[in-house]
Amino acid sequence: MSRIPVKLVSWEEIVDWAMHLADIIKRDGFKPDLIVAVARGGYVPARLLCDFLGVENLASIQSQHWTEAAKVEEKAIIKFAYDIDASNLNVLVVDDIVDTGETLLLARDYIKTHWNPREVKTAALQWISPVAKFKPDYYYLEVKEWIWFQYPWTRLEDTYQFIKRMMTETHKETGKTEWSYEEIIQGFKDWYGIDVGEEYYKRALEVLIEKNIIEYNTEKKIYKLKTA
Repeated sequence: MSRIPVKLVSWEEIVDWAMHLADIIKRDGFKPDLIVAVARGGYVPARLLCDFLGVENLASIQSQHWTEAAKVEEKAIIKFAYDIDASNLNVLVVDDIVDTGETLLLARDYIKTHWNPREVKTAALQWISPVAKFKPDYYYLEVKEWIWFQYPWTRLEDTYQFIKRMMTETHKETGKTEWSYEEIIQGFKDWYGIDVGEEYYKRALEVLIEKNIIEYNTEKKIYKLKTA
């Protein structure tokens, strides 16, 4: 049983979900003039919706909440705020998932207040209904039990953060600081219930070395967690 439930999402699933989400929006009769991606998770879904809905105008706004995989900050913030004139435009604000919902809600409210649109609606590929603070206007999948969706565009970032979390929490629990490559891979699979593939494991370990979180002993062939 994994400690953190994780769903490994493929590119094919993303395209399929976005296509069906576009159908839902079409059936409702809403025709956006401008699609706004909530950076960073909303970039790919927003671009796909542009394609499936025939929308040329695409912008983005960075509303940030999650700063580490499966860990959340206390509140969402708008980064790099800017204003545009969206007068007489129907705006669709798109994120990948509505978890707490605070990032999408904050982006929507900012656009309403500062961009002067005709109408603003929200969309996401998934809506985690038990924990979300609001329901988006459009979504494709309702998720009734919390799970971390591991999207293809965050695979490396999530992988090194997951490894860091596994090593750090194991150290707190047992005092363990040294790991073989094989122990890391098996531990990752046990903790998260997924296998991201050797290329991602190797690159993630390189990132952790670059960030001075771990070090590698070439003689022992051991990765060591740096502790204070």
